[in-house]
Amino acid sequence: MKQVLYKLTAMGLLAASLLAGWLWWDYSAFLDTPLHLPEAGLELQVEPGQTLTGVARRLGREGVLQHPGYLLWHARWSGRTNIQAGEYRLAPGTTPVRLLEQLTRGEVIQYSLTVVEGWTFRQLMDAVAAHEALDHTLAGADAATVMARLGRPGEHPEGRFLPDTYHFPRGTTDVDFLRRAYRAMEKVLAEEWEQRAVGLPLRTPYEALILASIVEKETGLASERAAIAGVFVRRLQRGMRLQSDPTVIYGLGGSFDGNLRRADLRRDTPYNTYRRRGLPPTPIALPGRAAIHATLHPAEGDAVYFVSRGDGSHHFSATLEEHNEAVIRYQLKGRRRAFSSYPGGGDR
Repeated sequence: MKQVLYKLTAMGLLAASLLAGWLWWDYSAFLDTPLHLPEAGLELQVEPGQTLTGVARRLGREGVLQHPGYLLWHARWSGRTNIQAGEYRLAPGTTPVRLLEQLTRGEVIQYSLTVVEGWTFRQLMDAVAAHEALDHTLAGADAATVMARLGRPGEHPEGRFLPDTYHFPRGTTDVDFLRRAYRAMEKVLAEEWEQRAVGLPLRTPYEALILASIVEKETGLASERAAIAGVFVRRLQRGMRLQSDPTVIYGLGGSFDGNLRRADLRRDTPYNTYRRRGLPPTPIALPGRAAIHATLHPAEGDAVYFVSRGDGSHHFSATLEEHNEAVIRYQLKGRRRAFSSYPGGGDR
């Protein structure tokens, strides 16, 4: 009888050992076997408060995860059971181990929005409102309300947001996005101001931001930023009007139809730098870091005029006579007549 019991016990132990071995082999194979995913992959949404158990069971029901229990076992054994909410992309070839890494590290899908150098605040808000991954909480809000929501009540919004490409997960609010771009501009402006050239006719970082926005709008070629900044800096130093078309256009607002006329240059607005000396009251666009750097490190020289050659580049002149000749050559195609030269006219 004892021998029978010994044999049964031995057989039971052997069976248990074989079963354990098979389970371990199956478990190990499971960890390295890719999930059953469509050829294009799968987007997985994990809601706030959802547990790994719930996600594993859902994937099991959908046929994506073969053994949900194995995943939970591995998560407990490795101490990784806390997952983060968000939107995940499961690429073809993703294994259960990689799935667990994504969920516990919060490797959610990142969307992007590029804020373009030279955009106005209105264009920025239009782009933010159109982005489908952002949570829109500012619908219908005016500029004053937007700045108040950012904790900057009373500030003019133009120029305050740094052009760059920003990455963020779905559900990021428009306020959080704008706050990030605002803080990025604060940081860049402070850094550039700290390292500015000596002798500039700019008293504050905000004045630098205003001039940088004009440099941004006037520049067609990146290589000319410092030269254009130099022209405007010398004009400020000499008490000359800036006479910048983009400032006039900004002052016209919605009434500008794409054609800048002589009457527009004579129309007095706070932004008409043909009629008013010094800087306009606010920036006219969002300047990038390169424009800010050029403004605070302008090229040396004696040019106080420039005119477009029509190919994105400019001809720079130190005298009005040379400038007028350049206007005739590049803007009037050699036709001499009475003119208000671009971008300055007689006293520019």
